[in-house]
Amino acid sequence: MTDTTAASTATDSSFIPLALRVFALSMVGSGLLFVLNNYLIFWQDWPGLSNLFAHQGWFGFEPLRKPLSGLSIALGWVQLASYFVLILGIAGFVITTPKRLMHVEAARLGAIAAYIVRAAFWAVFIVGLGDAIISFLRVEGFLDNIAGAEFDKAMSQPEFRGTYFHMPLIGLACVIAYFKKALGFSWLALLVVVAELQIVIARFVFSYEQAFMGDLVRFWYAGLFLFASAYALVEEGHVRVDVLYAGMGPRGKAWVNVLGCLLLGMPLCWVIITLGMWSKAAVINSPILAFETTQAGFGMFVKYLMAGFLAVFAVSMLVQFMNYLLANAAELRGEPGRPARPAGLND
Repeated sequence: MTDTTAASTATDSSFIPLALRVFALSMVGSGLLFVLNNYLIFWQDWPGLSNLFAHQGWFGFEPLRKPLSGLSIALGWVQLASYFVLILGIAGFVITTPKRLMHVEAARLGAIAAYIVRAAFWAVFIVGLGDAIISFLRVEGFLDNIAGAEFDKAMSQPEFRGTYFHMPLIGLACVIAYFKKALGFSWLALLVVVAELQIVIARFVFSYEQAFMGDLVRFWYAGLFLFASAYALVEEGHVRVDVLYAGMGPRGKAWVNVLGCLLLGMPLCWVIITLGMWSKAAVINSPILAFETTQAGFGMFVKYLMAGFLAVFAVSMLVQFMNYLLANAAELRGEPGRPARPAGLND
């Protein structure tokens, strides 16, 4: 092999992990930025890329009935520029850290997914318990006597309860998740069983049943299944329907996992994120914007949060798919010092 050929091979060898790192980090960053822009568009009245493109007459978008104002145009350009700045920043970071191994980057992505899932689990636990207590006090008439008629009336309004009761509790959950690193999923499954058991005992022993009791079970149950998906992915907990994978060697399994992340996992997450948040009437945005509740007046006011579970599921799975992609790519390249398995949520 000549010196030129050797240099070309070394360049190609170093380009692949750099490109994969840029791709994985860009996917994660774009997903998080899309969610942030979704908040800015529908909660803070920023124009969004679609309105900016329509205003400019780009990409076949129909012209707006009411053109954007000067401030809205500026905000739209800020949103568009944020994606370019993000990708350029990631590319610059990767280029300046060429020796960082892919499995190290995968572990960092695993830590991000772990935090998202931990925060979501704590939010489900705290909000579910707190809202169930409020609903119980209201249905039994205790809240009026404890906090006054005005507070009781305010707590009957979904927007007030969501903004001034649920959101602070979600913020508290994010703080707890930052300091408490360990995460076990069996405890939430136990809470679901306990909540269901108390319904059975209350109904058949004390002839007592209220709508919020069933709402609590559904709220925790939905969180258990959707938020645990990212964890189960890297722990090999998902059921595989193929009969070939089990008989493959480490490299064969790594190829299947890499292609699965690129062709199936990542597109699925982006479909959920984009279709669920594209407009006010989208399946995720619509219930959240309206603070949607169940039909029962004295049930829990958390139905709109269950729509948000889909966004948490898609984002956490996208991060974990990119973790999985890099970890398996490291396996294919035989990186030194790589872990025995991809980084999980408890690492």
